[in-house]
Amino acid sequence: MSDGPAPGWFNEVAAFLGPAYLRNAFTLGTDQEVEFLVDALDLVAGSTVLDVGCGPGRHSLALARRGCAVTGFDLSPDFVALARAAAEASQLDARFSVGDVRDLDAAVIGRFDAVICLCQGGFGLLGGDDADVLDRIGATVRPGGRLALTAFSSYFAVRFLEANEHFDPATGVLHERATVRNEDGVEREHDLWTTCFTARELALELGSCGLVVDGVYGVSPGEYRRRPPDLAAPELLALAHSPAGR
Repeated sequence: MSDGPAPGWFNEVAAFLGPAYLRNAFTLGTDQEVEFLVDALDLVAGSTVLDVGCGPGRHSLALARRGCAVTGFDLSPDFVALARAAAEASQLDARFSVGDVRDLDAAVIGRFDAVICLCQGGFGLLGGDDADVLDRIGATVRPGGRLALTAFSSYFAVRFLEANEHFDPATGVLHERATVRNEDGVEREHDLWTTCFTARELALELGSCGLVVDGVYGVSPGEYRRRPPDLAAPELLALAHSPAGR
């Protein structure tokens, strides 16, 4: 096992995977997830949505098909290229750019009706380098706007820890050596680092950003619902909103 992730470590994984990423089993529930989010975030046609760590844009594109105006960004130029090509092919109102969540600036503060950060894309893959990331993400929502964020569950990580995985109790980072397959069927091993959270920790961090936490739920990919966290749910889904007078 490696000592720790280099900055932008996931870009190498994304470049290797390319379009094959969208054939992973966990991506097959996108429509269910988006249906849930449209209701939970009060999204309607014309709602402005920021997708932080959008990857190849699966949630952004699905929301744009429902009439939302979506802005997505991701650190991987390969994933952003895939998202742009898909949006252009379908003439969707979705714009994508390469960017680091740690560099969110004043240009996007308070601009969006909703912000989403899902599948650990712009939050859980930082290898513990996430001190003010939630502050930056939360600040992009307009007063009264809403947020949905998922994080990998510490409960699940520890309970189902495998032989090729190491969980660091001090940082909450799960490190694994995983075999991934690209578009041509070629397999390669990669180191993966995922920061994990407890439900209480996630709620406290969001609250400290000035957001009102509406709930933290235990979910699985393609099964977003309002159910209490438990030891068997791999992810935590946090819903929150920005106070109207913020």
